[in-house]
Amino acid sequence: MQTKFMRAAIKEAQKAAAIKEIPVGCVVVLDGKIIARGHNLRIKLSDATAHAEIVAIKKAGKKLGVWNLTGCEIFVTLEPCIMCAGAIVAARIKTVYFGAFDKRFGACGTHINLGDYKLNHKANIVGGVLEHECADLLTTHFKKMRQEKKES
Repeated sequence: MQTKFMRAAIKEAQKAAAIKEIPVGCVVVLDGKIIARGHNLRIKLSDATAHAEIVAIKKAGKKLGVWNLTGCEIFVTLEPCIMCAGAIVAARIKTVYFGAFDKRFGACGTHINLGDYKLNHKANIVGGVLEHECADLLTTHFKKMRQEKKES
């Protein structure tokens, strides 16, 4: 089941790559069904907060008509940053599944782990789901960007 939903998040990441965004994708799942999808839109929206997780969490809240997403799980291709981890806690997400570890900004175990803090909610965290596929999306994207920069 984890791989099925992570593959859906990978499809979202590919949508981001197609519009020259950093390829990160996310899906929110409730009772075994995808209720919201999102991918990075920071460049398109000129919005530093338009990370895949934030986009998907907003859509899930709108769909359910609530801010409290208790019982929902989130699948994201890259380990959430501190902003997204904070939003996950605030939304009461039950479990976070992520693919690639983020060596620069990871806030679900790599640099910090919001689960270590005494907050009003703690999400379960599972990292490394389809890790290589998720990491390859990012590696390919940044290689392509560097090559395009060289050529211009």
